[in-house]
Amino acid sequence: MATISLRKGNTRLPPEVNRVLYVRNLPFNITSEEMYDIFGKYGAIRQIRIGTSKDTRGTAFVVYEDIYDAKTAVDHLSGFNVANRYLIVLYYQQAKMSKKFDQRKRDEELTKLQEKYGVSTKDK
Repeated sequence: MATISLRKGNTRLPPEVNRVLYVRNLPFNITSEEMYDIFGKYGAIRQIRIGTSKDTRGTAFVVYEDIYDAKTAVDHLSGFNVANRYLIVLYYQQAKMSKKFDQRKRDEELTKLQEKYGVSTKDK
């Protein structure tokens, strides 16, 4: 019902609000059906991607058809308890995600250079 009131008023949403949500702290054994059950209550879902690799387990992306449905889901599901884990639901922000990737890439390059030149940071 909250989404109806948001749509009627010509409400301006904050700039970080978008249709794509980034979900963290998910149980590793959660299924797509369970994700649709949890997130589908707040609106039509276009896509759900659950992380399966070692680095992405416990995370997912949820894409809603409507931006107001995504906002309602964030408002209601942040801190929601699933299998004794509290969900962290955020709006996906490309700039922040690419910074994490860039940092990981820099760390890998630094490690390679340290190995190449025999430099150890453990001595200091």
